[in-house]
Amino acid sequence: MIPQVITSQELIMIRKSCTEGSNLKVGTMMETVRACMRAGTLAEVADFLSFGTNDLTQAVYSFSREDAEKKFLSTYLQIGILEDNPFEIIDIKGVGRLMETAIFWARRARKDIPIGVCGEHAGEPTSIRFFHAINVDYVSCSPFRVPIAKLIAAQAAIEQKDKAEDIL
Repeated sequence: MIPQVITSQELIMIRKSCTEGSNLKVGTMMETVRACMRAGTLAEVADFLSFGTNDLTQAVYSFSREDAEKKFLSTYLQIGILEDNPFEIIDIKGVGRLMETAIFWARRARKDIPIGVCGEHAGEPTSIRFFHAINVDYVSCSPFRVPIAKLIAAQAAIEQKDKAEDIL
């Protein structure tokens, strides 16, 4: 998984240098706004895409988690500028919308490309439900978060199936 990729040319160059004579799969960490906006072209050359939501959140908000949490985030939460800490629960209206756009273009270019999420959001229940709704294939989280991630993913799949049956 190649971090901080911004162009398909970059991924092609790295793929060549990493995979000569091997069957190694090469994908990219979708953690820059540019990568998300170029998801279609990246999907054409990557074996998989995985959103790095911690870094992507920092990129979308244009501030570091450390600075925000030390200096002003608690005030933003307290006075209602933000409902949730975007570094703990995915910001559906900002980061989430960017992810949804990226997934649309990636799947338009290549319907079968595996798409995942890694980082703290990948083990958070509200975020996992959202990821399921936008057709993320898998989440990768800290070992202690795996049981809750599995439970929430299963619940989201059941809820989706129930909704589909209600329509019929």
